[in-house]
Amino acid sequence: MEGPRSPNEAELPHVLEFLNQKLRNEAPWSIAAEYPTAFNRNNLHNMRIIADEGKVLSHAVLKPLIIKSPHVIFKVGAIGSVVTHDEHRGQGLSTQIVKDCLKMATEQSCDIAILWTDLFDFYRRMGFELAGNEVSFVIEEEFEANNEGLRFSTDPRVSPDAIYRLYSSHSINSVRTIEETKKFLSIPQTKVYTAWESNGQLAAYAIEGKGIDLGGYLHEWGGSVSKLMALFSFIRMQKGQPVTVICPRHATNLIQQLEKLPVTKNHGFLGMIKLVNFDQLSAKIKRAFRAEGVADIVLEKHPTQYVFGIGTDLYTINKETDMVRLLFGPVDYRAMDMFKPETLDKLEKILPLPLWIWGWDSI
Repeated sequence: MEGPRSPNEAELPHVLEFLNQKLRNEAPWSIAAEYPTAFNRNNLHNMRIIADEGKVLSHAVLKPLIIKSPHVIFKVGAIGSVVTHDEHRGQGLSTQIVKDCLKMATEQSCDIAILWTDLFDFYRRMGFELAGNEVSFVIEEEFEANNEGLRFSTDPRVSPDAIYRLYSSHSINSVRTIEETKKFLSIPQTKVYTAWESNGQLAAYAIEGKGIDLGGYLHEWGGSVSKLMALFSFIRMQKGQPVTVICPRHATNLIQQLEKLPVTKNHGFLGMIKLVNFDQLSAKIKRAFRAEGVADIVLEKHPTQYVFGIGTDLYTINKETDMVRLLFGPVDYRAMDMFKPETLDKLEKILPLPLWIWGWDSI
């Protein structure tokens, strides 16, 4: 048995065959079509396998992302497609391979690692914790919105440049290229909804579905709030059934408009997050606070605990997973009565960190 290691180029077809059998057995497409930026030769060095006599036994992939936000530029290591052959489960192979992905994430200067799973206890043993914020709205009924003279379309043949232009206007997004946007638009089971100005300019877009995942979920969208609401109205009418819009918590204007509709609102987590380069992340956070005029921010890691606060108003945190939830949410500082009111006012200039990862970037 050898590994964890990256597969060589000649092994890539065999790795994809293993993943298709284990994770996409009933899909008529390859998993590489669903995750075109993760499963390609340019990311081969971030794929990890454990093999025995040429047979793949276990796999995971790391996809580094650069996430821009108003205060901090994060480097995030997204981990996905973690799977072990049925006959070799219970031997610790998945644990080995995930830990190797974390080692790579550390070596590649990622601040944090993130993954999406329902195996919470398994990943908690490796230091991951549910954190971050996600708000979803199930639009239960059709509704009217001012269409502002827009033309709506379900034609998937949309210029990647036009999508990229609106995507780039988000205050928090991952760094993408137009070529990557083109690949994302080609993912199987992707439905593209668009709204167009009378002059032919793209005004808003929304993306539903991603391979076998996210059917019925609008997981990527862009445009002004009024144009998006008009587009959501069109989508709900077109589908003739409820549709769910996934939002970051910082999309306050859109959230306020959606809350006026007959919707079911749900609060969730962004994913399972683990700190991998705390000192690097801490330095970024401290710079962000200083830029806001808060020079006495304390965010330190000691051998057995973390110390966090402003000036002499400090709080001691014993578990790394608690630190994750304090930095990225959903911990409510005020409800926990952790700090003085004036300290809370300063902390809330930056925290919780507004991290968001759009649907196309999940792996």
